[in-house]
Amino acid sequence: MTFAALGLIDPLLEALELSGYAQPTPVQAQAVPAVLAGRDLLAAAQTGTGKTAAFALPLLQRLSGEPPAEPGRVRVLVLVPTRELAEQVLQSFQVYGQFLILRSYAAYGGVPLNPQITALGRGVEILVATPGRLLDLHRQGALSLAAVTTLVLDEADRMLDLGFARELEEVFAALPRQRQTLLFSATFSDEIRAMAGQLLRDPLKIEVAPRNSAARTVKQWLVPVDKKKKPALFCHLLKQKRWGQVLVFVKTRKGVEQLVTTLLERGVKADSIHGDKPQASRLRALEAFKAGAVQVLVATDVAARGLDIDDLPQVVNFDLPQVPEDYVHRIGRTGRAGASGEAVSLVCADEVTLLAAIEALIGRTLERQEMHGFEPEHRVPLTGSAAKPVQKPSPGRRAGAGGRRGGKPVSSKWEGFDAVIPRRSGTPRGKGRGR
Repeated sequence: MTFAALGLIDPLLEALELSGYAQPTPVQAQAVPAVLAGRDLLAAAQTGTGKTAAFALPLLQRLSGEPPAEPGRVRVLVLVPTRELAEQVLQSFQVYGQFLILRSYAAYGGVPLNPQITALGRGVEILVATPGRLLDLHRQGALSLAAVTTLVLDEADRMLDLGFARELEEVFAALPRQRQTLLFSATFSDEIRAMAGQLLRDPLKIEVAPRNSAARTVKQWLVPVDKKKKPALFCHLLKQKRWGQVLVFVKTRKGVEQLVTTLLERGVKADSIHGDKPQASRLRALEAFKAGAVQVLVATDVAARGLDIDDLPQVVNFDLPQVPEDYVHRIGRTGRAGASGEAVSLVCADEVTLLAAIEALIGRTLERQEMHGFEPEHRVPLTGSAAKPVQKPSPGRRAGAGGRRGGKPVSSKWEGFDAVIPRRSGTPRGKGRGR
């Protein structure tokens, strides 16, 4: 199938050809005609499968035949959980729509509010925003949502994870009832299904890949190691394996900076992304990494989504994530668009519960490779079919580096946002920042 067969107009086809896109991915092939027809959509797609284009292309086409947005108004609203993802989605709209006369803009926190007020005062056809900053603008009267014809929720599961439930409800209340709604999520959890039932009208459901799975082109393995030896082990692997560019995920902001300092002292070009850094610094670090000026980018989970890097060969979990689903999103930064990739996790003894939860989620036991000279004094218990059952922590107690309450993962402070308040299903989970 070709993009032309999907009914796309020539300006979009020309932009796709210049961008090197030859044929639509499965999610694009199903979503584009449905969005053009005005259908609501509930779509689950593996990371790196082209889901942004699945909604951006048809929306650009529809907007091209409609009147421009009036001052202070927006026609298409795309809500995303992080600043980085907002910039990525905006860039996609601009690339695909480069031969169309349409205005697009991204609004998120960490940057001054006044320039955003000025830009939105002129009116934009497409606004990509984080929920917190969108509400700031709306409450100040800088933006009206009355003219929105299409709402897109991108990474809807992550927005709920980050505690945006209350903000989303306020946004929904300000939107016209008669609109098209497109909901994209990594998984169709009970919460996502409940949200879909309230927002979507007879939606088309798309699921193009197994849930909670990474691309088959990503090789996954782990190295058991004591926590105190992780920095030395990472440096050893970097040299021994002759890794090129590496994206490294570390649990805390302090841990990120400590690893960057270690790498710089050893002559490795490294930089960081985390919630304590100003947005301009985060963008500079990301651009330097994309340009190849930085070999190792060390990040908290703020980079687990919204980081689109071509041909990234290596992802390292210096620390395991506290929420198992984040593992899938982390390693999804490599092995994109059919390319091969490798994901390595450095696992210490007190992360075994997190490891077991990840393996249960992805349905496989990760291969273990011990490194000579780094054999752990505190052995990492076996998991999966070769293991004795891992004792589940009692409700309210932390499990290793992460935690579980009532049998569900508890997300601690997710970098770049205010603390997330653990909750029971169906109740708000605190207030995310992302503004």
